[in-house]
Amino acid sequence: MSGWKYTKGLHDLGNGCWGYLVPDGSWGWSNAGLIADGEATLLVDTLFDLKCTGDMLAEMRNAVPASKKIGILVNTHADGDHTFGNQLVKGARIIGTEGTVSDFNRFDPKVLLAVQNDPKKFGRSGEFMAECFRPFDFSGIELTPPTETFKDRMTIKVGDKTVELIEVGPSHSLGDALIYVPEDKILYTGDILFSAGTPIAWYGPIARWIDVCNMVLDMDVEIIVAGHGPLSTKDDVRKMRDYLLDITEKARPFYEQGVDYLDAAYRIDLGEYRGWNDAERVVVTLRTLYDDFENAPVRPTHVPIPFFEQMKGMRESLGKPPVHHEYCSHDHHDH
Repeated sequence: MSGWKYTKGLHDLGNGCWGYLVPDGSWGWSNAGLIADGEATLLVDTLFDLKCTGDMLAEMRNAVPASKKIGILVNTHADGDHTFGNQLVKGARIIGTEGTVSDFNRFDPKVLLAVQNDPKKFGRSGEFMAECFRPFDFSGIELTPPTETFKDRMTIKVGDKTVELIEVGPSHSLGDALIYVPEDKILYTGDILFSAGTPIAWYGPIARWIDVCNMVLDMDVEIIVAGHGPLSTKDDVRKMRDYLLDITEKARPFYEQGVDYLDAAYRIDLGEYRGWNDAERVVVTLRTLYDDFENAPVRPTHVPIPFFEQMKGMRESLGKPPVHHEYCSHDHHDH
């Protein structure tokens, strides 16, 4: 595996499977995938805006002529950095879990555009969101949700290749799904795996996310395309699972002592996780863990925007530079 380079663009995983990677995997820089056999094609996820998605589709068409016409698009979940380019895959069957479809409107490109145009109107949250999403252009995006849903499992054929869709949400989000190519031992995880970066648990329960990691560790899989980060193996899944286990274990005593989740985020000893990309996301994960511990009959829903103010404060306290501080509008991230 050490032979894989973490470079922007299409990586041939062999046997008609590709991963499309976007370094450095931090806020908004997500991965996608392509499975092709003969004339048949399946795209795993689109990217955060029309330009990124258009560039990706052009590179796929150059490398894999069959991808001029994408037959099936599977969205691993509803987050905009995995779905905002859906409208560019005209004529494809778009498949996702029911959770993904019901979660779809939670990510409104018009709100993100408004934040970019006037961050101050949204206070400190707006400042941090504008920083996180600076490389992207949210104009012209029309939300294009899946038109077909599945529950539990669905098997589809891409040419002669068997592809299994496995519902594993709610965990990272309401509607997570894995895309598994058994004969090639390749797995596309969406945001069930953040590789070389800090996961964020918008939804939970986190115990379920940990269970999903353990399920992946038991699967016959050699190459994993994470939602964010470099090409991965089970070692990366183990590492992220241990993060979720450790944070759960460290959060519980604070919860039991009645310490507010935000206060707990500052008091937890992050240890080696301090150095991970986007370590400030622990704030959101703690809020979700507190909901898990509470175990109320109706789980509260939280508006995402205020969390960005809290994460900005946390990031500053960790002494980290601004998000995408090395970013400039030309395509420097080909390193």
